[in-house]
Amino acid sequence: MLTTDFPTGSPCWIDLGSPNIPATAEFYNKVFGWTFQEVPEAGGYGFLQLNGKTVGALGNLDAGARSAWTTYFRSEDVDATVKAAEQAGATVRVPPMDVMQEGRFAALTDPQGAEFAVWQAGNTKGLDAVSEDDTLVWSELHTSDQDGAFGFYQRLFAWRVENFEPSPGMTYRVISTAEGDQQATSFGGIAPTMTPDQPSAWTPYFAAADVDAVIAKATAAGGSVLMPASDVENVGRLAWLADPNGAPFALIKGEPRES
Repeated sequence: MLTTDFPTGSPCWIDLGSPNIPATAEFYNKVFGWTFQEVPEAGGYGFLQLNGKTVGALGNLDAGARSAWTTYFRSEDVDATVKAAEQAGATVRVPPMDVMQEGRFAALTDPQGAEFAVWQAGNTKGLDAVSEDDTLVWSELHTSDQDGAFGFYQRLFAWRVENFEPSPGMTYRVISTAEGDQQATSFGGIAPTMTPDQPSAWTPYFAAADVDAVIAKATAAGGSVLMPASDVENVGRLAWLADPNGAPFALIKGEPRES
């Protein structure tokens, strides 16, 4: 389970690029009750908060980019991680740089085309709340090459994997950090892309006390349903949505995986 201990290799931050920050903040406020707190010196970038705790961040969309959530993984040495990623076939979108005294980060694209970022903690270790209702609980990679993708990230973070078959013929790879009980430290999964034209991408799952109620809020606020709510044995009730700018995210009730 994802925790705010944020061991090496675990998701520790998420942010969203938007073409319209006020409208996007309003959408997520209606859906999850998040409020937006702009950081004055950060060029429009700011924190998404729930009950005063940071659960994500929101900033301006880069020119030519599509609106999407970016998942950041904890690194003890961003520069070394970036070097290893480049050697393994990744593309560096933003080279390592310091974020004031808060930490050091870089943004990359993996060999299959999925974008992600890495974070070396300074004053900011990561999000203030995870694995609670309306917060990040799971990170999922849909990729055109499960073997290649897992090998790439294992090289960077020494992830462990356990195969899981949620439905006949579909292999889902549950990923865990390098140390600790493997099931207890699982934080995400790797799955094949759903269609041949689906781009490889990381998608955040947010915990929901009532998946169907959140879907109703999202669609009323201008979002769309990418995958209707369904119950998956040994997983829970889940759905995939997109915000009004097309950024995908998912909902889940209960633990992402139960033994």
